[in-house]
Amino acid sequence: MRRHLDELEGAVGANLFVRSPTGLVPTERALELRAPAETMEATFEYLVRTATAEAGVIAGTVRITASEVIGAEVIPEILATLKCNHPDLTFELNLSNAIEDVLRRDADIAVRMVRPVQPDILARKVAVIELGLFAHRRWLQAHAYPSSLQEMIACGAMIGEDKGTGLLSGLAAAGIEANRADFAFRSDSNIAQFAALRAGLGVGVCQVPLAARDPMLERVLVAFSQGLEVWLATHPHQRSVARLNVTLDALAAGLADYAKG
Repeated sequence: MRRHLDELEGAVGANLFVRSPTGLVPTERALELRAPAETMEATFEYLVRTATAEAGVIAGTVRITASEVIGAEVIPEILATLKCNHPDLTFELNLSNAIEDVLRRDADIAVRMVRPVQPDILARKVAVIELGLFAHRRWLQAHAYPSSLQEMIACGAMIGEDKGTGLLSGLAAAGIEANRADFAFRSDSNIAQFAALRAGLGVGVCQVPLAARDPMLERVLVAFSQGLEVWLATHPHQRSVARLNVTLDALAAGLADYAKG
């Protein structure tokens, strides 16, 4: 590694890292090179995926990026069915709530819960998933049933974010004042929040079709309901690639069925 680093610094003509008590620290020059280096890496990985099969053949590798909950709880089942029908397909699944740039070829297909705003991108809305408030029966047996969202916040029953502000912003828009200290359990991972809900740590926002899979989860404050849009996005040059088209169609149909329960 040291030899490769020396060669790289020699080619660039500048120091890229300096030693510190905790290890190597990137210089300003290294930070400037990070973005183009990541673009080059993404392009190389895209080249490798493209070389796995011809454009007109339903075979090869498809890289998908999706939000945590959808990626962990819904998409694998869809891909399993697709794999049975097309055994020569291979999948890479990256779970991330960040908006990855499909134009930079970080992924072939992005499953996003917000409408992509990047120009020159193919995007379509495939479903709207209902969100509701749920609690485990064990929690409901040990606590008074909340009569309102304000009461639930006041008694510290909510499962919420740690450093994120999405839930707090939503509560503020509804005229409810709250801060992170009001949450009974805090995590910026949606998977961890769902696990906390199933463990009986409090009341949390959950996708209705996902909660329906667990008979121990009961909906509270049924009047609370929100819609979560599901979008599929891909690079416009990918429309002629057979393996991507069949994967897009399978994801669209599978996610629509999931949203319908």
